[in-house]
Amino acid sequence: MKQTRNHAVVIGGSMAGMLAARVLAERFERVTIVERDRYPEGAENRRGVPQGRHTHGLLASGREIIERLFPGISVSLLEAGAVPCDVCRDGYWFQQGGPLARVASGLDGFVASRPLIEAAVRERVRRLENVRVVEDCAVEGLLTGEGRVTGVRTARGPMEADLVVDASGRGSRAPGWLSELGYEKAEEERVEIALAYTTRWFRRDPDCGAPPIVVIPPTPDGKRGGVMLAQEGGRWTVTLIGHFGHAAPEELDGFIDYSGTLPSSLIHDVIRQAEPLSEPMSARFPASVRRRYERLTRFPEGFLVAGDAVCSFNPAYGQGMTAAAFQALELGMAIDAGWGGLARRFFAGAAKVVDIPWSIAVGNDLRMPETVGPRPATVRFINWYVAKLHVAAHRDAVCSTAFHRVANLLEPPPSIMKPAVAWRVLRASLRRGEEAQGNFFAGSVSSASSMRSST
Repeated sequence: MKQTRNHAVVIGGSMAGMLAARVLAERFERVTIVERDRYPEGAENRRGVPQGRHTHGLLASGREIIERLFPGISVSLLEAGAVPCDVCRDGYWFQQGGPLARVASGLDGFVASRPLIEAAVRERVRRLENVRVVEDCAVEGLLTGEGRVTGVRTARGPMEADLVVDASGRGSRAPGWLSELGYEKAEEERVEIALAYTTRWFRRDPDCGAPPIVVIPPTPDGKRGGVMLAQEGGRWTVTLIGHFGHAAPEELDGFIDYSGTLPSSLIHDVIRQAEPLSEPMSARFPASVRRRYERLTRFPEGFLVAGDAVCSFNPAYGQGMTAAAFQALELGMAIDAGWGGLARRFFAGAAKVVDIPWSIAVGNDLRMPETVGPRPATVRFINWYVAKLHVAAHRDAVCSTAFHRVANLLEPPPSIMKPAVAWRVLRASLRRGEEAQGNFFAGSVSSASSMRSST
């Protein structure tokens, strides 16, 4: 049966939903975004995105995709106060006991708040003549007929559609809806990380000496970390994160003291002298979750699931918006290939998109012995190698850039094992071993001399 492209409905109007709508607008006569929340005027936080108040990151690859979908949006964001940066050159990334080498990498982007980015995207989507946004309206279920999904049931009545895309986030009701329709539940992968994070805003002094990006990840032993990003409005957004009972205090003095327990003192050195601008904002993230829709053998026609509804990562890695942008591109390519097998093609493409950020986030989280999740030998080896890479990247610009290209989803993880990079990692490891051996011999000689002197 030939399918038409008259109307597409997107459930959820956050970043994933807006990006999906932008792609669908080129392929359907009409697109309707159904959002249960009511949007604020401009770049303000909203009830439906409580995590928007916390530190967010848009990776270099995500910025490139969004710029491709909305030409000129980067300039507009910079004019609105977003802070330009080269992710590698202008970032302080503290790994394995030291900061990675800061060099010009061409990974040009900006740092800005989630509300500013989302408002800019939302404004451009609303300009599209064939896109309608229905606010303050909840989707209660799916409409079906002739063996396919034919629309959605909303609080305001039925809404027919040729395609429904669920981009409603972590709280997606798609698993329940599919079960009601007699479809098998998608396999769910869950990695328990018991993450708690608290955010405060501070006045930013451009002359304080700190770069616009400061990332200090938790270590397996300390389990405490922090992220500090320059934002529009002349402020820092500072999020302190802790796993397995190591939550940061909300009280200001306790918050600042906690920052002094991180593997690096840079955040503490800045905020203990900075003017606080906000009350504390706290959240918890118990587990990273991935639903394996690509492994289902049956899936209803006329229905897809995208964004955090497919996979939600540890937010400390800042991959969510970029993963949603990649999935939007996959959505467009899957539709262009025709209606037949649409769900199979899209979920297969989305799985490849998710594989990289999932492996980065989950692999790193599994370094902590308390993390609950499978630990295959490959994960243990990769974590061992990445630790060596980080040590090499303290001095080696090539290793530092290679890591950042993977972290920004511009290269697949195996790229850090290319001969040109692996050789530098090995050389740094051997050099470090020689230095350690030299320190050992120097210490032995010093001890022997002291012993002779004492006798």
